[in-house]
Amino acid sequence: MLAEPFADGFTLTHRLDPRVRVLAALMFSCVAAILNQWDSLALAFVTALALVCLAKPSFNKILRRLLLANFFILCVWLFLPFSHSGTMLVQVGPFTATVEGIAAAGRITIKTNAVLLAFVALVATMPVATFGHALRSLAVPEKLVYLLLFTYRYIHVMEQEYFRLHNAAVIRGFQPKTDRHTYKTYAYLVGMLLVRSLARAERVHDAMLCRGFDGRFYALRPFYITLMDIAWLTVITTVVCGMACLEWLPTI
Repeated sequence: MLAEPFADGFTLTHRLDPRVRVLAALMFSCVAAILNQWDSLALAFVTALALVCLAKPSFNKILRRLLLANFFILCVWLFLPFSHSGTMLVQVGPFTATVEGIAAAGRITIKTNAVLLAFVALVATMPVATFGHALRSLAVPEKLVYLLLFTYRYIHVMEQEYFRLHNAAVIRGFQPKTDRHTYKTYAYLVGMLLVRSLARAERVHDAMLCRGFDGRFYALRPFYITLMDIAWLTVITTVVCGMACLEWLPTI
């Protein structure tokens, strides 16, 4: 089963209605992704940090995820400052870094980390099954929700099946190399994995029908909107509106 390191907790964030958290994360990320002014970006980043502090997740686990995401941001810093037109800041050999390029890389870095922190604080703090039911309550198409739930439930089964087939090949003397035999072996392995996945899917579907599955999943805990949820969503909406005002009001 996939790990859910942030789902357990008794903080204010964990007690909020999952639908409220999903809406807040969506609203925050949509606005933060299109910000360009430094003051609005600063407000977005500070808000994301505040959300993380409220959720109280493990600092080390968040840091590992931020490092993974910022590894790709590092590529942006390596190329964007030297490929963006504008005022020259520094020259490294034949390459010229511009002020506008560095500013663009900085904006991307702030936006990426703000959105990632917000999703960790609001979405990653709920189990995947709860997240799926929250999406369904928000009128997301059932097929997409069920695809998410089934993928979460059985992706680890496919992983185990892959390692079982791979270990069987290794026991029979298979050693990966850069040759035609290796490519054919991995092609056969992937094909057998798909065949076994299809067979398992049919067995699971038959088992569900035998247990009375009628095409719907039911949540064990119904969702309720409380006054605390309304107040919290109002605060988040006000902050997001403040971000938008800082972004667009100076240009009006």
